[in-house]
Amino acid sequence: MRDAPHTEPVDWATGSWLHPPVHADRTPEGDLVVEPAAGSDLWRHTSYGFVHDDAPALLAPLPAGTAVEVSFRLEWTEQFDQAGVLVRVDERTWTKAGVEVSDGLPQLGAVVTREFSDWSVAPVPEWTGREVTVRASRSGDALTVRARVAGEPWRLVRLAPLAPEAEATAGPFCCSPTRGGLRVRFTGWRRGPADVSLHPED
Repeated sequence: MRDAPHTEPVDWATGSWLHPPVHADRTPEGDLVVEPAAGSDLWRHTSYGFVHDDAPALLAPLPAGTAVEVSFRLEWTEQFDQAGVLVRVDERTWTKAGVEVSDGLPQLGAVVTREFSDWSVAPVPEWTGREVTVRASRSGDALTVRARVAGEPWRLVRLAPLAPEAEATAGPFCCSPTRGGLRVRFTGWRRGPADVSLHPED
């Protein structure tokens, strides 16, 4: 996929908070700066043995055949600080994707949860300080997650199952499992039609 289909902006007021943040402030430029609570996270069971479901996420309906994009400035450096897009059916069925600091580096990755969470990451230190966009596209029985920084091609992050009949919501999320004081500047929230194809066309 070289270019995503046309999208339209979503006003921050359209969404509802899954869990309210400590602060959520609009800037004069129209961005939304969000501070999650200390220790907030999204995870179920695998390896760590705990369940966390308390991250702030601003969600709106994501019907089948549509896509959502969330953009933010990558400006954090502390272990496990993260932001991106959350697609949620319920507390046992969800996907989060974005950039998370792990082992000293910003990592582009995703967690897909079907009762138990998994995790995949790839380092993107060159994205530090830049605007990142994460796109989740829902088509058929699949959720396709891509990401990029401004001016560069989309990267495929994950292809995950999502039942066609499932009622899902989606939007920006952030969390800070190991500290307080993280502030994430979200610069955009958009929605539009789902991707035409999974792979680039010749």
